[in-house]
Amino acid sequence: MSATVLLGGGRITGALVAGLRLAGYDKPIVVHDRHAGKLRQLKKRYAIGTEPDLHRAVAQANLLVVAVRPDSVRSLLRSMGPVDRPVTAVSLAAGVPLAKLRAETGSKVRWARAMPSPVCRSGLGLTAVTFERGLGPVARRTIKQFFGKVGAVVEIPESRFDAFTVTYSSSHGLHALAALAHASQKLGLDRKTAFAAAAHALADGIVAWREGNASLDHLLREAATPGGIAATVMSSMDAAGYGLAVHQALRAGMRRARKNAKP
Repeated sequence: MSATVLLGGGRITGALVAGLRLAGYDKPIVVHDRHAGKLRQLKKRYAIGTEPDLHRAVAQANLLVVAVRPDSVRSLLRSMGPVDRPVTAVSLAAGVPLAKLRAETGSKVRWARAMPSPVCRSGLGLTAVTFERGLGPVARRTIKQFFGKVGAVVEIPESRFDAFTVTYSSSHGLHALAALAHASQKLGLDRKTAFAAAAHALADGIVAWREGNASLDHLLREAATPGGIAATVMSSMDAAGYGLAVHQALRAGMRRARKNAKP
């Protein structure tokens, strides 16, 4: 059987499979994981194939997706051993460069990297992809089409992958949602109203910007009249170091990604 094989049954695999099923992806999907409980849950929820044996899973792969934690990539690839047939492989491990992946596998395996968002479960994901030079146009198109099933796809140089990774995460919006809603609850709003107001503030304004023709600067001026409440709130946030805090947070994420790249 020729299948899309995912090595690792964790959160991103669950989100990706959910998005693929939502999109009507009809090619065989097989997931390998050491933990039988994860495989049972995925099989029950998404009607996929499962394979607890690593070598049997790899043998079925037309497209091989490595979806394990960065610190588990090396041991997984070494356990996989040499591959004796051409295989297109995609790593979802943040910070682990193509050179490191290539060094752990034989010449038969051609590599790409991808950064899909957990939001892909809803079909609204965003995935960055980058390819090693030896990966041909057909394989590149296959990978883009695969991730295109669950949202938008952008191809960027590997040198910019870490910057993309620390920026695109849906955790930014969700973290801001939680902070804004909790702050408004302290001002007296009930939980339901607080989250409705905070979600509108974050999501609906951004959707209006993405789907409209107005510039971000124009929309900011429209939403925050000089001397008004919104302008006062933004000014106070800036004075408290909002921009600096975001910059420092992204730099911390970049340092974490560079640690993943080390042997």
